[in-house]
Amino acid sequence: MKTTMAGALNAALRDAMEADPTVLVLGEDVGPLGGVFRVTDGLTAQFGEQRCFDTPLAESGIMGLAIGMAMNGMRPVVEMQFDAFAYPAFEQVVSHLAKMGNRTRGRVRLPVVVRVPYGGGIGGVEHHCDSSEAYYAHTPGLTVVAPATNEDAYGLLRQAIESPDPVVFLEPKRQYFTKEEVDVDADVPPIGRAVVRREGSDVTLIAYGPAVPVALAAAEQGACEGRSIGVVDLRSIVPFDDATVTAAVRATGRAVVVAESSGFASVASEVVARVTEQCFHHLAAPVRRVTGFDIPYPPPALERHHLPSVNRILDTVDELQWEDA
Repeated sequence: MKTTMAGALNAALRDAMEADPTVLVLGEDVGPLGGVFRVTDGLTAQFGEQRCFDTPLAESGIMGLAIGMAMNGMRPVVEMQFDAFAYPAFEQVVSHLAKMGNRTRGRVRLPVVVRVPYGGGIGGVEHHCDSSEAYYAHTPGLTVVAPATNEDAYGLLRQAIESPDPVVFLEPKRQYFTKEEVDVDADVPPIGRAVVRREGSDVTLIAYGPAVPVALAAAEQGACEGRSIGVVDLRSIVPFDDATVTAAVRATGRAVVVAESSGFASVASEVVARVTEQCFHHLAAPVRRVTGFDIPYPPPALERHHLPSVNRILDTVDELQWEDA
């Protein structure tokens, strides 16, 4: 079927709730309204207010409620309405959600999915656009997933809900209403497995979430300019698929990491470090990054300058050392 990413996520929630009566959805405006981005549209009508319900505007309370539910046998799916709205819940995530399994030596597992609409590209005002993945990736005990395609959005969300441990599910807002073919019965690779979206022989672009379509567009433009550019979609940040990434980089000898978040102390920094450590003797040039700038997320009028673009990516590719230059 052809559907939007929001539609694919909605289908994943609906199918998970039909398959497992312990799955429930909670958050701000997820009930009759269907969520700001309509990802939960129709779930309350189908499953009732006991299984898809609105909460007070208190993210810390939402997360605490979900943790308590998970401790008592439920599988809550929490929606944080926007990425920067989630920060009041961060103490609950770090202190309890991520640590409970370790603290109890595995006796208490918390199968909670935290859905976070994240990233830019929608012209959102302050607190409505941010790139917060590094906070979650830096917290041991969390799985961190960032789909880039509608089919992955469906498949990875189903996998996340089935996980016995907490998953932070980062949904690229700019792709919510992009339509693609989605096969709900497709054999989607598991969480923790990266995918090569485009083969290339000159340089490898490594991206995740909303940066993947930009990387693919850069690869397409690069082909018109005589460069063979491959693209690896990480799909999940934690766990990280070293094998797929390093194999792609070793084949080209050059790599550029593309991400929307600021570059300092970032997921992109970690990817650069891992690739450099594992591919050092295969590299023809230093691994580079194209990221957002090290500033608070800018207002809408400046967003296009902040986010990685095709031109910025190709400029960085051109700055790599080329034997035939």
